[in-house]
Amino acid sequence: MSGARHASLFLDMLAAERGASKNTLDAYRRDLEDYLAYLKEVGSQPDSATSATLRGFMASLEERGLKASSAARRLSAVRQFHKFLYVEGYAPADPTAAVSAPKRARALPKVLSVAEVDRLLQVAYEGGQNPEASPGERLRAARMACLLELLYATGLRVSELVALPRSAARTRDRFLVVRGKGAKERLVPLTDAARDAARAYLALLEEQKKAVGPWLFPADSESGHLTRQAFARDLKAAAGAAGIRADRVSPHVLRHAFASHLLQNGADLRVVQELLGHSDISTTQIYTHVLDERLKSMVRDLHPLAEGEG
Repeated sequence: MSGARHASLFLDMLAAERGASKNTLDAYRRDLEDYLAYLKEVGSQPDSATSATLRGFMASLEERGLKASSAARRLSAVRQFHKFLYVEGYAPADPTAAVSAPKRARALPKVLSVAEVDRLLQVAYEGGQNPEASPGERLRAARMACLLELLYATGLRVSELVALPRSAARTRDRFLVVRGKGAKERLVPLTDAARDAARAYLALLEEQKKAVGPWLFPADSESGHLTRQAFARDLKAAAGAAGIRADRVSPHVLRHAFASHLLQNGADLRVVQELLGHSDISTTQIYTHVLDERLKSMVRDLHPLAEGEG
């Protein structure tokens, strides 16, 4: 039986037994036509293909520049095709069992520019200085300014940030001691701007007699402090006021901005690992795209023979 006939039987099964739509069938047909063309090229047939044949097919996809996600989808179609042939008795074995899907590259984190972080801070400060704002509005704006300054200065996880004690706003030190994952303690830097914003917010909190409990960001919640969800919601509102698309902004994105901007300005990856509280350097290596760009620019700007290169 020809490969085309095998494919036809498989597509008939998808339509009859699984109720596959026309679009789904067309997608499978395109994937299988590509696979059958490869088999013909190497002198093989679906019922005689081996795992080595499949690996050769996957290598050919990579050579053609197919993205890992597209190649994985194509392999999925070929897997189902071979499983069908084996289960229905058209082939003596399923050669796809020993073939793994291509690894997808880790998505790069969303990162805000320094100018965008500045705009977010500007919106928060302007809200606190608005003479027409109510006391509650001024307090919320001061809280947002404090949250933003602390997050951008320290790179804290959002769960660590919202649960800061009130003593964090009173410290004279240029750092905070934070208890992170696994109850591990680490030191994180504290800028003058972050300390000033924290003190201004705490003063307003105490002036309005809202400073109840041990938390820097008290709230009417089960934990007694601001929730991650409430901060994320308020942050998206601030992003909208700053002219930044809300889907580009979250507390975690600001943590990414902290790490990326440090690396862009020459910080060592191991130092950033310590500041973020990553137990494994491989977690921090998602930021190596920043290092790659910095190294390229260093060679371009500093190498004695780079001058005059186009």
